[in-house]
Amino acid sequence: MNDHVNAPRTLPRFSATFDPHSAAEIRRAAATGIYDIRGGGAKRKVPHFDDLLFLGASISRYPLEGYREKCATSVTLGARFAKKPIELKIPVTIAGMSFGSLSAQAKEALGRGASAVGTSTTTGDGGMTPEERGHSSILVYQYLPSRYGMNPDDLRKADAIEVVVGQGAKPGGGGMLLGQKISPRVAKMRTLPEGIDQRSACRHPDWTGPDDLEIKIEELREITDWEKPIYVKIGASRPYYDAALAVKSGADVIVLDGMQGGTAATQEVFIEHVGIPILAAIRPAVQALQDLGMHRKVQLIVSGGIRNGADVAKALALGADAVSIGTAALIALGDNDPRLEAEYQALGTTAGAYDDWHEGRDPAGITTQDTALASRLDPVAAGRRLANYLSVLTLETQTIARACGKSHVHNLEPEDLVALTVESAAMAGVPLAGTSWIPGLGK
Repeated sequence: MNDHVNAPRTLPRFSATFDPHSAAEIRRAAATGIYDIRGGGAKRKVPHFDDLLFLGASISRYPLEGYREKCATSVTLGARFAKKPIELKIPVTIAGMSFGSLSAQAKEALGRGASAVGTSTTTGDGGMTPEERGHSSILVYQYLPSRYGMNPDDLRKADAIEVVVGQGAKPGGGGMLLGQKISPRVAKMRTLPEGIDQRSACRHPDWTGPDDLEIKIEELREITDWEKPIYVKIGASRPYYDAALAVKSGADVIVLDGMQGGTAATQEVFIEHVGIPILAAIRPAVQALQDLGMHRKVQLIVSGGIRNGADVAKALALGADAVSIGTAALIALGDNDPRLEAEYQALGTTAGAYDDWHEGRDPAGITTQDTALASRLDPVAAGRRLANYLSVLTLETQTIARACGKSHVHNLEPEDLVALTVESAAMAGVPLAGTSWIPGLGK
């Protein structure tokens, strides 16, 4: 009669749709009536470079000897129109991250690390700081919709100008900087009141389309006497058409940012549900350049989830000229370090998951304007760590290129790659491993 009491029970099972995170977000939204804001990039799993593999040389291909045969890594950016194109020693650059989002010490460290290995760093929203310009041998000045901190004199001091149309974490959206990070210095640079939340615009105030962008680029060239390369940065959404229109508008360089790219702060729903992975964006952008006869003439920099030399090499093999890193650079400086676990836990999070950068309480002293926290970061030591990391990325990229028989990393090509999944094969336009089938080509 009581057999049902002792019968085996079905284990509790969470819904794949209403998982614990989704349920917790529903409760949080119901309690507060506001959407969630965070920094970082998309956390969902999407097709990425890990879904590709290189075909190293064997009998049918001839590898290069690593100790005797050189594999070059240099890249020239901006030779289409600029009188003074940029010459980088490595194909890895530092993405735009603002003073305001980052501390002055972090910006200095980024400049020091990039300069040590012969590459560039980028200002971000909010203008140029003397520390950043002074410690960056090659500095790209971002020209954003907000115009915060925009200064024609600083434009002339920069080595290149990057017109930001969109960002991978939020194509079509603007950023946020909460009041606790609007310090007196940040407020003065951005012409804002201290301590008041600031939202950046999602589009430029003085142009609405590619014809207007062409006029704006001409204006920037005239301001800088046609010396500086002009980049156009786009968030990955419609990469074929956006890249084609950037070329038509006169860009020297296109920066293409995938959804895994980070942000200082925006809506969680935006980060996870708007834009496409960088793996899906590279080949359409390259195809647009090829169709216009401008591949390698207009350079393509890709960003969004670059972590190691394999990612760099795969991006180059798919047709990029260089990559850009942001989140990885901050980790190299010391952000989310497990040594600070106790302090991250005190903030209600854990090292590696901390993404409340907009709150300005980063114990690493990187994403903060709190002077006591920011003073924890030694820009010299942090710059050295970044330089080490960039050197490793370059060495790993060279190692793979040599194994594929290439004397320059730009000689890597789609023929060197295969895909592990049907999805990644279709996105990257390379064969499924063990077959000659490229999904979507009808062959």
